Amino acid sequence: MKIKNILFVLALIAGMTSATNAQKIALVDINEVLSSMPDYQNAQKELDRIAAEWRQEISQEFDKIKSMYNKFQAEQVLLSSDDKAKKEDEIVKKEAEVRELQKAKFGPDGALFKKRQEMVAPIQDKVYAAIENFAAERGFDIIFDKGGATGLLFSNPDYDKTADLKKKLNIK
Repeated sequence: MKIKNILFVLALIAGMTSATNAQKIALVDINEVLSSMPDYQNAQKELDRIAAEWRQEISQEFDKIKSMYNKFQAEQVLLSSDDKAKKEDEIVKKEAEVRELQKAKFGPDGALFKKRQEMVAPIQDKVYAAIENFAAERGFDIIFDKGGATGLLFSNPDYDKTADLKKKLNIK
């Protein structure tokens, strides 16, 4: 009885080992690859320059608001209720405008994001195409990014069983 169990375990281990050897897996540090590319470095420098310029512009606008507020604080004892309300509204309106400018430049769909897409996306596409070619040439089934949050960079489409699962669940 014990020999059967031992043989079964050995057969199971051999089967798992051969299944594991069937897939070739690689790790790539995308951040290291990108940061080593002159095109990417230049794009990043340009984006940093643009962002610094916009931050400076927004900072100056906030300084103007602070100056408006300080002036208002100094003059408010001399102002009528209506004039106080007008000045307060003017300050609030100006602050809202600057916050909107900040959002337009640095928000999720802001100008910096769009500029980054415009400048960096072609470089990333070039790298991902090279990864796919590398995987095909070397026979890798799966390539993971070990350096960033990307995770899976390439997988052999033969291993994607999404359609099979949808079929099993009667989903179209």
